[in-house]
Amino acid sequence: MPFDVLAEPTRRHILDLLRERPHLVGELTEALGLSQPGTSKHLRILREAGLVRVRHDAQRRWYELDPEPLRQVDEWLTPYRWMWASRLDALERHLDTMPDEPENSDHERDPS
Repeated sequence: MPFDVLAEPTRRHILDLLRERPHLVGELTEALGLSQPGTSKHLRILREAGLVRVRHDAQRRWYELDPEPLRQVDEWLTPYRWMWASRLDALERHLDTMPDEPENSDHERDPS
């Protein structure tokens, strides 16, 4: 599973960008604020993990997301989802018990 690859925030950011559409390495470098070699290093690791694939177009390389390995992560997380669901349900119940705040106050507070 690609957990060690996904643990690095820059790689997750790359995946977020590639989720939107394929990118050239220069576009990713600019969006990340990294050097081209630094971006290429992360892309190599993502490619080796199977999370990113490269499509060649003449001299350009388009990097795109390959979501299949993420399915493995999703399958592994499935048994744990009940913990989040129950906590979100409890939060929703708590918020439902809170009084509504007025949208506009007719009087301002005196800061002194």
